[in-house]
Amino acid sequence: MQDIIAKLTAKDDKYACAIADKIISESQKTDEWYEFFDDFASLLNHPKSLVRNRVLHILAVNAQWDDENRFDTIISDFLTHITDEKPITARQCIKALAQVGLAKTQYIPRILSCLHEADLSNYKDSMRPLIEKNMAETEQILRRFEK
Repeated sequence: MQDIIAKLTAKDDKYACAIADKIISESQKTDEWYEFFDDFASLLNHPKSLVRNRVLHILAVNAQWDDENRFDTIISDFLTHITDEKPITARQCIKALAQVGLAKTQYIPRILSCLHEADLSNYKDSMRPLIEKNMAETEQILRRFEK
């Protein structure tokens, strides 16, 4: 497993991104990567934002296979990235939350609450409207499946 962590955190971002894309693509069809859920989760707070971006999407796509409710242990950490220090990572998180909510509908109220309470004042004026647009899109998707 250290091998997959090393690949996802490789200095060569194109390579690491290709590995993440492969995992994401395969995880849409099969649960073969779910066994590494905890290892992926260990990268949620990685110092490099590109690693965080990749792992947010990997975890989100694997939420559909989470019969063991392992997501319960990381949902709080996951939600903190709504206001990640890097606006691109915040946007990636917000987009990924739609997928998480669809797979784990019990999280929808909490996701929506975090989106509404998010303080975007730390972002530049040029980024804030983009983040707000992503929030509105995710909220619109999740409202349709809210219990």
